[in-house]
Amino acid sequence: MTDALRPRRSVLYMPGANQRALEKARELPCDGVIFDLEDAVAADAKADARANVAAALEQGGYGYREVVVRVNALDTPWGREDVAAVAALPADALLFPKVQSTRQIDEIVAALDAAGGQDKPVWIMVETPRAVLDVAALASHSERVAVLVMGTSDLVKELRARHTPTRHNLAYALQHCVLAARDSGRDLLDGVHLEFRDLDSFRQACEQARDMGFDGKTLIHPSRHRHAAMCGVRLPPRRGGRSRPPCSGCLAGGNRGGQRGGGARRPARGKPARCGGAAGAGIRRRAGPAYSVAHRFNRPLCGPPA
Repeated sequence: MTDALRPRRSVLYMPGANQRALEKARELPCDGVIFDLEDAVAADAKADARANVAAALEQGGYGYREVVVRVNALDTPWGREDVAAVAALPADALLFPKVQSTRQIDEIVAALDAAGGQDKPVWIMVETPRAVLDVAALASHSERVAVLVMGTSDLVKELRARHTPTRHNLAYALQHCVLAARDSGRDLLDGVHLEFRDLDSFRQACEQARDMGFDGKTLIHPSRHRHAAMCGVRLPPRRGGRSRPPCSGCLAGGNRGGQRGGGARRPARGKPARCGGAAGAGIRRRAGPAYSVAHRFNRPLCGPPA
């Protein structure tokens, strides 16, 4: 799948130190997974987590999911070892935290190239005041930068602010980053929602991000309410009789060529949602209480433009 057609509606962080989580990621109906070697891993577990992630990448089996590794920053004791261990492995991209300057991006690209990761896409975290203020320069500095990822939890901390349900105190920062992403042609993912068990606030955060123009949301928990109904997105109608390829939710549920599969659990409540599916099969599923991240980030994902 080309990068231009790749959906990034729901991207789930998975702790690299948890082997069971890395295995479970092969079955979760999300668009992407981020194997985390940074915040989710204690200092004394960094080496084991790095080995776990390397083994998982070599084994593969993640199907349509985009697989990204968040490494530690290059100026930490673990960052360069992380890059050396995974740069040449079949990860779709590497995510770098605390990026604040174009000089850091040059160092990141050089480190990747030296470790065998030539042409490996770079994702960067936008999680400090300096990064937000300079995000346009960061996004456009190198063609290797493919995706910007908001680190809203760290940003709130750096701002000496508080987490609020409406995120009104982050409105300028979020919208400023959307402007930079659209101007530079990069995708932009919203930060994680810490109150992941509160479906109402989760729905509000997803809708807010979609209304602002974000391409998707990062997640910290594989809740069924986020992932059970990935077909909750309604693709634009077919054009000129040409069919659209299936969205990632169809693939996760085993729906190919209009055949109904049993791979995805069907929630018991909610409104029916229609997915273009393979050959315009129009398979109907019932969306979960939150209508899924896919439904909230309802944009053309694949096939010819509408």
